[in-house]
Amino acid sequence: MSVKSQRGTRTWYQTFGCKANQYDTERMRQELEARGGLAASVPAEADLAVVNTCTVTSEADRDARRAIRRLAREHPGLRIVVAGCSAALREAEYQAMPEVWRVVPGQDPEAVGEAARPLLPLGRPPRGGQLVSLRGNGRTHLTRFRRGTRAWIKIQDGCDRRCSFCATRLARGASRSRPPEEIVREATLLACEHPEIVITGIHIGQYGSDLDRPWTLAGLCAQLLDGVEAVRIRLSSIEATEIDDSLVDLMADSGGRLVPHFHVPLQSGSDAVLGRMRRWHTREQYRARLARIVSRLPYLGLGADIITGFPGETDVDHAETRALVEELPYTYLHVFPFSPRSGTPAATLPGRVDGALRAVRARELRELGLAKGRSYRASRLGMAARVVVETTAANGEPVARPTGLTEDYLRVEVVTDGSAGRIQPGAVLDGHLEGDADRLRLRVATGRETPHRR
Repeated sequence: MSVKSQRGTRTWYQTFGCKANQYDTERMRQELEARGGLAASVPAEADLAVVNTCTVTSEADRDARRAIRRLAREHPGLRIVVAGCSAALREAEYQAMPEVWRVVPGQDPEAVGEAARPLLPLGRPPRGGQLVSLRGNGRTHLTRFRRGTRAWIKIQDGCDRRCSFCATRLARGASRSRPPEEIVREATLLACEHPEIVITGIHIGQYGSDLDRPWTLAGLCAQLLDGVEAVRIRLSSIEATEIDDSLVDLMADSGGRLVPHFHVPLQSGSDAVLGRMRRWHTREQYRARLARIVSRLPYLGLGADIITGFPGETDVDHAETRALVEELPYTYLHVFPFSPRSGTPAATLPGRVDGALRAVRARELRELGLAKGRSYRASRLGMAARVVVETTAANGEPVARPTGLTEDYLRVEVVTDGSAGRIQPGAVLDGHLEGDADRLRLRVATGRETPHRR
């Protein structure tokens, strides 16, 4: 019997793409552990690998295939299960790869568990076990987010919008919201381990519209703030025009528990391009909504996604995007050159922009985003902030100078007066920002550490 088989089946998890994918991987991990599996810390320890794929760009598909081939080459005998969005759209392609053992076309953790069943000691989760007893409406609540100090919670899946460039909608299907009581229950469990919970999904601004009793995202956030103690809540990507006044008011009045941070996809600042993208808002509607949000909050972490070089994008269109980015108080940008996805309307649009020009436009916007971020960080110097400490050493011990994430999504080093003792990961710290725009630090007074309850 091999050393690996003696110590039980261990699984290495590799995730590509968004926070929703990261949440899905955690559900897969929990499902396999309920069936007797263990998690591997490095691929060399593993008998099994689960690769959760993304299909947002063609490069994401290529990254997944390269990772699969590298895993098989470097670790002969490793069984590889491929799941996720790319697997949903390209199941046959992955099944044809000799390195792949099983393919799960989607994100269902139980389907991943069934695919891996021959390698798992228990096959199925035991009846009456802890994870089974937490099942509600056919799903298991996630109890711990193994990958980090902060936890994600997925409140809905899929999307009913039909943006012409988006393949994720094809892979994920229509919008489907989880019942609020199920989300609050899961958040309560996660809060026992994590000081911050990030609300994620594919289109969280649509949350609740499909439920028998319609809900809104603001109503869900209010329920979470009331029902889950000692945790702060962050929203992942949300459309600017779907942020209503009640959500902004809740953020402003929450005492920092619903943190002042929005990631609001822009995609383009040109109405002509937005029309070809089949976006449902105009440049001015987006601009006006953000201006109102910014006026309500004393400070705000503000990010956006932008696609450059969309078919038909002219120099004038690009200039309009740049002008809007210059006007709005972004603190960071995610910029992507257009990548045609098969099966989407955008893949057949005329007016393809040269790849070199797409790259130049993307670089220009990225540099602008970096400059705006540097300016925002400089404006926060001397101000109070609260961080959740995340970084630990490789052995799990706290590092000499830990880092943390502020409420407005700034990465900072944490420094003390030398007598505060060792700062634990997951601690919530109050202090003041110092340093410079390129190297922010949070100065913490002795005794200001608040360990998160466990």
